[in-house]
Amino acid sequence: MQFKTIIEPFRIKTVERIRLTTPEERAQFLQNAHYNPFLLHSSEVIIDLLTDSGTSAMSSEQWAGIMRGDESYAGASSWLRMEKAVQDLTGYPYILPTHQGRAAEHLLYTRIGGPGKVFLSNTHFDTTRANIEFSGAKAIDCPIQENADPSLEHPFKGNLDLEMLEAQIQIHGKETIAAVILTVTNNSGGGQPVSMENARAVSGICRKYGIRFILDACRVAENAWYIKHREAGFADKTYRQIAQEMFGLADGCIMSAKKDALVNMGGFLALNDLDLAVQCRTVLIVTEGFSTYGGLSGRDMEAIAIGLEEVFEPDYLNYRIKSTAYLADKLHALGIPIMRPAGGHAVYVDARAFYPNIPLDQYPGQVMACELYKLGGIRCCEIGSVMFGKYDETGKLIPATMDLVRLAIPRRVYTQSHLDYVAEAFGELAKYRDQKTGYKIVYEPPFLRHFTARFECASV
Repeated sequence: MQFKTIIEPFRIKTVERIRLTTPEERAQFLQNAHYNPFLLHSSEVIIDLLTDSGTSAMSSEQWAGIMRGDESYAGASSWLRMEKAVQDLTGYPYILPTHQGRAAEHLLYTRIGGPGKVFLSNTHFDTTRANIEFSGAKAIDCPIQENADPSLEHPFKGNLDLEMLEAQIQIHGKETIAAVILTVTNNSGGGQPVSMENARAVSGICRKYGIRFILDACRVAENAWYIKHREAGFADKTYRQIAQEMFGLADGCIMSAKKDALVNMGGFLALNDLDLAVQCRTVLIVTEGFSTYGGLSGRDMEAIAIGLEEVFEPDYLNYRIKSTAYLADKLHALGIPIMRPAGGHAVYVDARAFYPNIPLDQYPGQVMACELYKLGGIRCCEIGSVMFGKYDETGKLIPATMDLVRLAIPRRVYTQSHLDYVAEAFGELAKYRDQKTGYKIVYEPPFLRHFTARFECASV
């Protein structure tokens, strides 16, 4: 018998107190943070859905591994365990540990990028795009057309548009393309999965033109769940086997271990190319640490090695995907416009549809993020024109394709009642949507502005 109730496949051994703030307190906290949830203090937040990166609750096995951490500067046994775990999973021989995913991005994309180079992806995430553009290269998104319609149901909405990929190669020339990056799952595109068929086709095109193919694999286990349950020919394969098959299509990968390795800090770059690995390793030693720790403690590396095993457990992945879908279904039932179908790590709300009265240059996604915090103490992340908007030569905003708000769910942290609370908050938020006004940016840095930008009410 299949029960309807989704239970967490773990017992809670330690708890962390949540301070239940008042609406009046939250209004002041948000003003102090210049209406940017990234600038709030964690103690001011009731439910934190800002990111699923580094926010996982580690298992008892991982905590036990931390006690075994070998902190030797060179050749630590903890590094050897992490190296073997990554090699066994990915099949790539050259593994470079880093303190998180964006450090791996910096190592690779500044080596192969630079002025005149172009990167193509299903959708570049914020740090990926920043590292590419910081090098002087250009980042071009090639998502399938279905991805631009949040309400449209599609089993693999994170796929890369193959015709657009070929067209961009012809436009820029194969020698100019530094790499094709396939992000699984497609975070900026609503956390949507990528099919194995699409990954095979992308690999084939890259082989045809002699272009490097890189996986951004920070949520590869969650992506494997969708392939097993939605794509023909994979029902009898394990999640790990599916992930290994996808790794086998690429020339290397970048992974933020802070997602599907279930840890609070860590990442790695894995490559097939020895010469490129040597180039990256040299910079790693200069900037991150020696090649057998790369900015990580032995404790971190032990936890990563264990997490890369635990994340593929069927009970865990089933709970992870279905508990996210549980929140998505509750919001959908309330009439809240969301990205359909639900992604694995987050629910994405269509703020542009929720606030049709707010002009795009007044950032409806930022409005939703601020209002949700004021109402329920829930912190979330705008993924829209604040994060990805550009300016034309006159200084006018060029909006992002979509204005989404991401409710990223930390792994093994919140219970079903927490998600019920989030849904209830959205029900209240909808009652007053017509009364809200937008925001204007009064300070922004040149890169990754959403992290530290400051806002004021547009009417001020």
